[in-house]
Amino acid sequence: MNDMRANRVGEQMKKELSDIISKKIKDPRIGFVTVTDVKVTGDLQQAKVFISVLGDDKQKQDTLVGLAKAKGFIRSEIGQRIRLRKTPEITFEFDEAIEHGNRIETIIKDLNESDNE
Repeated sequence: MNDMRANRVGEQMKKELSDIISKKIKDPRIGFVTVTDVKVTGDLQQAKVFISVLGDDKQKQDTLVGLAKAKGFIRSEIGQRIRLRKTPEITFEFDEAIEHGNRIETIIKDLNESDNE
């Protein structure tokens, strides 16, 4: 039962976070961010937000710093939009799965091209 609720809260947070980051935050360090997933603990105290950032490593690090600075604002916005007794503590992490998938796709493509030659 708790896991189902945590999943629902995570999905709702994902929608709201995407909206907040794209429309409300004006920090120039934050680039083009996609919220790929939100994992909420069963007690709804912690939320791990997985993000994907378009750009090089410096842009990714700048975005992470900008999001960390805006964490209080983001948390208060989430608290207003989602009615919970206590808003989860938010941590941001890069979603490495997308980059990993792109690397695998590139390798497969290279292998196919070398086979055709």
